[in-house]
Amino acid sequence: MNRLKLGAYNTLTVLKTALREGNGEVFGLYLDGGVDGEILMPQKYVANGIEIGDEVRVFVYLDQDERPIATTETPLAEVDSFAFLKCAWVNEHGAFLSWGVMKDLFCPFREQKQRMEVGNSYIVHVHIDEESYRLVASAKVERFFDLAKPEYRPGQEVDLLVWQKTDLGFKVIIDNSYPGLIYADQVFRPIRTGDRTKGYISTLRPDGKIDCTLQPTGQRYAEDFAHQLLQYLKEHDGYCDLGDKSEAEDIKRRFQVSKKVYKRAIGDLYKRRLITIEPLATCKYCLQVVGCVKHEV
Repeated sequence: MNRLKLGAYNTLTVLKTALREGNGEVFGLYLDGGVDGEILMPQKYVANGIEIGDEVRVFVYLDQDERPIATTETPLAEVDSFAFLKCAWVNEHGAFLSWGVMKDLFCPFREQKQRMEVGNSYIVHVHIDEESYRLVASAKVERFFDLAKPEYRPGQEVDLLVWQKTDLGFKVIIDNSYPGLIYADQVFRPIRTGDRTKGYISTLRPDGKIDCTLQPTGQRYAEDFAHQLLQYLKEHDGYCDLGDKSEAEDIKRRFQVSKKVYKRAIGDLYKRRLITIEPLATCKYCLQVVGCVKHEV
């Protein structure tokens, strides 16, 4: 018989109604926890129509008395995962983080890089403490990365959690397993610590480090952006005052792409005779949709 997965979702069978001794008041349902015994699901989480024998999908964690309890609340993190959680309160033992269920998640002082402060949020790892069998958090996330060599390939899509900003760019956590880095010159839209986003593997370095980007790389991405650029031209009277001689920062600010991708897109549209390129008095270029009124210099 399987054991409960503490700090995770479980599908459990309803055993019986939970009745309060003395007055017979219903205060929930007992679910079959297998070798872990009966698990209480408080009445406020019981949906209408649930009957004895039904299976329910619930999140199981420990209540104030360290007993397993089932809830239909949606946690911000599960066991063995990384998350960005806000500090709700602090006592003499550590900090308590809000994570979407009634009981806050404990992060002892020894697991903090710096003393956590109420109202601030932190990247942490959620796990079961081996000594106490309690769900706890640790801000020393480096200890929990997968040490196995990842089997990624350049261009592969991955899930990213933005970890922290550095002088080089942004540290990220890849697929809840590996550390990575997005260089500052590859960031073309605002991101901040705690953001979850899709990303792409850029480079697998010999030393094991992984570089990522927020956008696909290669010719295919340039072709996809070419469609966006063409649509932009159609929506702006057929022209754009940014060309292949424009400043990279100007291109990044307007289109959230690199100058390299922008130039590839221009080349693609020009070869297909969908745009013309004409010099401006400023020595930049004007892009125009074929057939539109010429932009006056």
